[in-house]
Amino acid sequence: MESQTPRDRNVHIDDSAALEQLGHKQELKRNFSKISLLGLAFAILNTWTALSASISLALPSGGPSSVIWGLIVAGICNLCLAAPLAEMLSAYPTAGGQYHWAALIAWPKWSRGISYVTGWINAAGYVVLTATAPLLGSTFVMDSITFMHPTYEAKAWHQFLIYLAFTIIALVINAFATRILPLFNKAAFLWSISGFIIISITVLACAAPDYQSGAFVYGKFINEVGWPDGLSWMLGLLQGAFALTGFDAAAHMIEEIPNARKEGPRIMIWCILIGMLSGFIFLSCLLFVLKDVQTVIESPAGALLQMYFDATNSKAGSICLIVFSIVCMVFTATAIMTTSARMTYAFSRDRGLPFSHIWAKYNDALEVPLNALLWTTAWVIIFGLILLGSSSAFNAITAASVVALGVTYAIPPAIHLLRGGNLLPEDRPFKLSTPVRWVCSLVGIAWAILTTVLFVFPPELPLQFLYQHELLYRCFWSHPSDCCGYLDR
Repeated sequence: MESQTPRDRNVHIDDSAALEQLGHKQELKRNFSKISLLGLAFAILNTWTALSASISLALPSGGPSSVIWGLIVAGICNLCLAAPLAEMLSAYPTAGGQYHWAALIAWPKWSRGISYVTGWINAAGYVVLTATAPLLGSTFVMDSITFMHPTYEAKAWHQFLIYLAFTIIALVINAFATRILPLFNKAAFLWSISGFIIISITVLACAAPDYQSGAFVYGKFINEVGWPDGLSWMLGLLQGAFALTGFDAAAHMIEEIPNARKEGPRIMIWCILIGMLSGFIFLSCLLFVLKDVQTVIESPAGALLQMYFDATNSKAGSICLIVFSIVCMVFTATAIMTTSARMTYAFSRDRGLPFSHIWAKYNDALEVPLNALLWTTAWVIIFGLILLGSSSAFNAITAASVVALGVTYAIPPAIHLLRGGNLLPEDRPFKLSTPVRWVCSLVGIAWAILTTVLFVFPPELPLQFLYQHELLYRCFWSHPSDCCGYLDR
């Protein structure tokens, strides 16, 4: 727990009073500083790691131009989504986030139903999103083993045990180390930024002077998926959409930060900006040292390790670099589990879940909503058990979070615009001018609709009839890179 000054204690009183006006008692401890909460939000996005994990989709769907500029488009559109949400967070600083805002600004006749649906989508989306970090972490570990031992025969239960290890580590830290979570999330932020810098410098230094041209990195278009060129490039946008999902974490942790109405909106915006900048630089470095696109896409050890090896020409060096991503996934699993537990706690506090009185219970000894934490962990383990039976079904379930969270980002701004766009209290610290609010909301809503539609499209044509139904299902719900893996079968 970070030390508090008399001014901090006064701020806590003001925050607690604001929460009480929204109908809730202050139970969660305001232990997080703005830096530690920024660390948590950035750990959830971990943009450069997510981009590297999904690069095998964007390369055949638009090539480097889609990889680079798709991230910028996704970043700008997500900023447009985040801006009106940040304004609502400034007005109503509650861990409920989108469902609570929807209830407050929707038509009285429909507010309960809209809020209930939004809350369920958001709570389910975060529980499912929690499973993506152990999935990516275990995938990085399995790829590393395959990379070092080409004769190794991977089994589903091998990955499940690694997946389970990531999950248990995240649970233990969240349940028994609550007081050091602010420091833990600061460490997550520093580790991720350090890893991004070290990897970027290393691959450029080792690959010198054998670089791709600037025209290739920022302008090369590739279409190997069979769709028309424009649609092919747009499918590559999904990589950026995936890498910037989860910026609403600042809202669900807002009851644990002092001066919440002012700092929360800033954190929501800053985590996207930092993600865009770090992701742009990281992708540029990877593409400058890229040797052969087809080799990277088809590598049995995964695209990221192949690109590291192309740059360093060293297996040991490549493993050292991917360790940064593996440790990032420990931080990410912990951060998403923290946020998911708070979301479940808040929704149960408003009696949105079955047996809400159980999930809304706060453990005073551990200073954490323990039952909500166990609820999240149980579902993550259940999803992992599905991995033993069908990796396709598991990936279909886990990556549904990308679509689910995108829908919840669009609901409150859409309602606000339909009701005139001037319903928020005037005393909020974070304000948008009316024209900016309308433009940002319209762009953000259009982006949410576009990405939801794009997830329906199969990534490649022509489709094989026997696999078409499963492929369509998986490309709507699954991690983008997994679609490409399926097509390689």
